[in-house]
Amino acid sequence: MMKGDGDNSTGVVLITGGTGLIGKAVQNIIKLSDDCDPEYRKYKFVPIGSADGDLTKYDEARRIFDQHRPTHVLHLAAMVGGLFKNQSNNLLFFRSNMAINDNILRLCDEYKVIKCVSCLSTCIFPDKTTYPIDETMVHLGPPHDSNFGYSHAKRMIDVLNRAYAQRNDQIQASDESHKPIFTSVIPTNVYGPHDNYHLKDSHVIPGLIHKAYIQVQDALKKGSSEAYLTVFGSGKPLRQFIYSEDLARLMLWTLFKYEEIDPIILSVDESEEITINQAAQLVADACMRLEPKVKLLLKNDATFGDGQLKKTACNHKLRKYLPDFKFTPIHDGIFKAVEWFWQNYEIARK
Repeated sequence: MMKGDGDNSTGVVLITGGTGLIGKAVQNIIKLSDDCDPEYRKYKFVPIGSADGDLTKYDEARRIFDQHRPTHVLHLAAMVGGLFKNQSNNLLFFRSNMAINDNILRLCDEYKVIKCVSCLSTCIFPDKTTYPIDETMVHLGPPHDSNFGYSHAKRMIDVLNRAYAQRNDQIQASDESHKPIFTSVIPTNVYGPHDNYHLKDSHVIPGLIHKAYIQVQDALKKGSSEAYLTVFGSGKPLRQFIYSEDLARLMLWTLFKYEEIDPIILSVDESEEITINQAAQLVADACMRLEPKVKLLLKNDATFGDGQLKKTACNHKLRKYLPDFKFTPIHDGIFKAVEWFWQNYEIARK
């Protein structure tokens, strides 16, 4: 448990999925960041992970809520995986995530949580759509076939949020100032320290970081000055990547400042969109900074599919609220992520 500055905390923030990529970033911002809003530190932050209970089971989730009695919830927990794990496990991803999300929001309602912010994904948007996508387009068509199970389960969080809001509007509350808000954020592709670096099941950047590390270490053992980083697919799909600590700052702002039920996209600007090959090159460049003896070259394996070719997201809504928010430049963020993995290889999730 992370305590606020004083013994008399303002409330308790339960972070589901608190041991993962975003949960760890939230904890780092609260504990270490000089620019963290001091108001946030008045709360107790309680990160929980899979070792604390199985959130697909209502009774286990209820035990966690009963133990910690949260006033606020950052709901980050999910069954997640990269493109290829999603493609072969759509039923499992749908059922598991539906159970997790229904349990968490039901318990937020039962325990009278003031605010719950759930984390969605840009994969929830329709596959056939116009770009850039924005918050009004979530339900305007089916998502991409590659991860339809996960995508539909995540969409249902928005449906649940609206349904609870409608029900709450119909109840004559004795104190309107304490009407709960269940809302959601839609981040673009997240990367940073404490990710899942599994070679088959990870997302694109952590997977590339792990593969690059192995290739560099193998080249050093062989006395070779060159190595190859294999990029699955053509490398042409476009993505917007957001550094995990930037997202953590924005999620804390959402938890304490954002008052809408409607979701909000948390993303870098459209101009920051890059190809998968460009991201891979940044990973290779970071590795060569850390180990200049090995030149790391890219090669593409076209036997693998590309998934969705683009998911360009519009952050105009975010910019209306926070016009001056500064995102970490991707070359700096990827270097930090690569450096963390190299320094923590033995303990990293892989």
